[in-house]
Amino acid sequence: MRKLHYSPLAIVFAALITPSIQPLAQAQHTPCCGAITPAGERLAALLDGMHVESLWLANEHVNWETGEPDRGAGYEGPGRHTHCSAFAAAVAKKEGVYLLHPPEHGQSLLSNAQAKWLLTAEGKQAGWRPVTDMHKAQHLANEGNLVIVIYENPNPKEPGHIAIVRPSEKSARALEENGPETIQAGEHNHNKTNVRIGFENHPGAFPSGVRYYVHSMQ
Repeated sequence: MRKLHYSPLAIVFAALITPSIQPLAQAQHTPCCGAITPAGERLAALLDGMHVESLWLANEHVNWETGEPDRGAGYEGPGRHTHCSAFAAAVAKKEGVYLLHPPEHGQSLLSNAQAKWLLTAEGKQAGWRPVTDMHKAQHLANEGNLVIVIYENPNPKEPGHIAIVRPSEKSARALEENGPETIQAGEHNHNKTNVRIGFENHPGAFPSGVRYYVHSMQ
């Protein structure tokens, strides 16, 4: 076997850069927003149990609570496009929390209506509070609180979007690039995605056009 020989300069250079690489690698794997608590694990299990990738499917009219189709394959009426807002309301109801839902508002353009409702005294009385930033939003979800991220379309005739923030031990870099981890219904249903991808059909939404709200579950 051929023996490798390294110059003294190469050995010194390697010794200098190795300590700087280690903290970088550690930072990439350090959770940005705290560990997932037992309450956070319970929330994650509840979200996984919603089976969002097979229910609340786009282009079908669905029962807002269950996500099951309820009008038949030939239905062409309103309320069949996407179901992000119905799914978010269904998750909230599972947690014993009220988020505006049918029959108080129909499924069409419901996310825009929810965004407006969250700003009202009624939304505050229901227990919803604004969250200042996405770091805090992810931290609160990791603790098992119900956190939503919502975008109100500036065109009232076009749909907005809403998703649930799910517990995640993502790195600070991943949070900065993609936002909190989410679960959502929509044009594409995702059990696990992030705000950047989930809201990409809404220009201007991520990062500064969305709002975060929390309902404490402690």
